[in-house]
Amino acid sequence: MSILSSIGRIATRYAATRASYRSERALLSLPIELRKDIGWPEIVIDSQNGPRIRRAP
Repeated sequence: MSILSSIGRIATRYAATRASYRSERALLSLPIELRKDIGWPEIVIDSQNGPRIRRAP
């Protein structure tokens, strides 16, 4: 495994995580009624990490 493939893997993981956070921020900006209408999971307010979307098990 070369260092370039390691950097590529890290960059891919970072991009995916960043996209996930952007999606969460967009959903959190929607009114609660609209989030319920589109069927998004419950949003949990965590005092340390801020609001996050609760994933179904």
